Parts: sequence; structure tokens; C-alpha cells
Amino acid sequence: YKCLHETLVLSFRDRRILGRHCVVGIVKLCVYAAMTAESEGAVTAETIQRAFRQTEEGFTALVSELWSTRPNMATVGTCCLVGVIYQQTLFIANLGDSRVVLGKKVGNTGGMAAMQLSTEHNANIEAIRHELKELHPTDPQIVVLKHGVWRVKGIIQVSRSIGDVYMKHAQYNREPINAKFRLPKPMNMPILSANPTIISHALHPNDSFLIFASDGLWEHLSNEKAVAIVHSHPRAMTSKFETQYRCLLVGDDIELQGIAKRLVKAALQEAARKREMRYSDLRKIDKK
Repeated sequence: YKCLHETLVLSFRDRRILGRHCVVGIVKLCVYAAMTAESEGAVTAETIQRAFRQTEEGFTALVSELWSTRPNMATVGTCCLVGVIYQQTLFIANLGDSRVVLGKKVGNTGGMAAMQLSTEHNANIEAIRHELKELHPTDPQIVVLKHGVWRVKGIIQVSRSIGDVYMKHAQYNREPINAKFRLPKPMNMPILSANPTIISHALHPNDSFLIFASDGLWEHLSNEKAVAIVHSHPRAMTSKFETQYRCLLVGDDIELQGIAKRLVKAALQEAARKREMRYSDLRKIDKK
């Protein structure tokens, strides 16, 4: 279960509200999965799905407990991307719009192919909008285009998450939460889901490395570009997260070293180029 703990990334949208509960969520998800796997003697898609479900239930219970003192906890949510290796099978579970990409050697050519292993849940993806409309056929406002961005109910981009209970339980979509989160009509069914998409991948000797990253990286780097950067800097592949396979975690709160730092720098350079500014000037912008 060390692998589950070491390859789990949560990218909370508001850590200032969440505070210590971020760490609690990570630990609980790992513990739930480990307990289930131990009782069943194996890691399966159901094992991982149960861990997500119990984490969601635990967070919802926390929101209920704090409703009278910290009601805005109902508006806190997170994407969640998990990788587990068990008996030469890689399981990937995802909620939200983080992404994992596999770098795979192409025969004996020396080349490296990029293979995306996760399914993203973002309203900007046409298939996700179609899914939401099928689930809510009587709601013409289930997805709304605002300022060039598709959002669920005009509020949030992701269609699946842990938390965001104001979009899942009607009793939390009311005062005293901020008005911008309150729906004009009471919901008769959950709008967001905490059900992850899970895939399994049989590991092959040509499978070289995995990149786990939140949407901030993929907004500026293609899968192919990210894989090319990792492939061209093999000596930078040093990480305490290494087990049998090399795994890169790229997120806001992870200490960036080696190749992960190169990936973030490449993304920032591309962001600066798009805005016709110098990378050095972009770096001067306050992180908050």
C-alpha cells in the first residue's frame, strides 16, 4: 500500500479553507483502500472505488458536523488522481481534470510515445457535456457557457469531485453559503458525482515512466511535449517516490526537484509566451 500512498495527488481548489483536512483526506483514502484490499486479499477496481466512496462519505460527514460554524466547507472540493500498481497491473482512478500520462518506449527506435491513461471530467469536453445533459434531460441550464468557458450550472468546470457537497445535497445549497454557489431552483438529484473513472493497464517492459499532474500543467504542455521533456533528461529522474517504476508528481504543494521542476518551468515558459511576456517577469508575479 506504500505505492498507493506515494502516488496519490490531491489538488484542492482552496487549501486556505480546508487546512489540516487535506492531509486527513489523503490518509483516510489510503487507509480505506488498504483495509479493503487486506480483507479481500487483492487490489481491484472495486477496492479503489470503495476507498473513494468512503472518503466522500467521510468528508460529507465533516461538512455536516461543521455546518453551523464553518458552512463554507460545503463549497470546498478537490480533484483526485490515484495510481496503484498490483501484480504487474497499473490501476488509474480519476475524479476531475487531473491527468496521468505514460511514457512508452517505441520498440528499439529510441523514440518515446505518450499514452494518456486517465479520463477527465471537465465541462469543456464535449463528451462530458453530453453525459451531463443525458443525466439531467429536464435541465436546460445543466451546462452554461460563460466567458468562453463551459461550466456545470454556470459555476464549476469539473463534473466529478470529492467534496463540493453544495452540488450534491440540497440541504447544503442554501444560506449561509455564499450566494454565488446557491442554485435558483432546489436540486432534485445530485449534480456532481464522486464516482471515479477507473482503468487498468497491464505493465509492459517498454513502459518507462508516469507523469501525474493537475490541469495547470496540461493547459500549457501537450502529452507529447511533457513526455519528450522527461525522456530527454533521464539523469534528472531522481525522486523519493520511485518504487519499481518511475513516477513524477507535479502539483502546487509538492517540493519540485529534478525533472518535475523542468516540466513546471516549461509550462510557465509557454504561459509567458502566450501572454507575450518574459518568463523572468512572470516569475515575479506573487504566487497568490
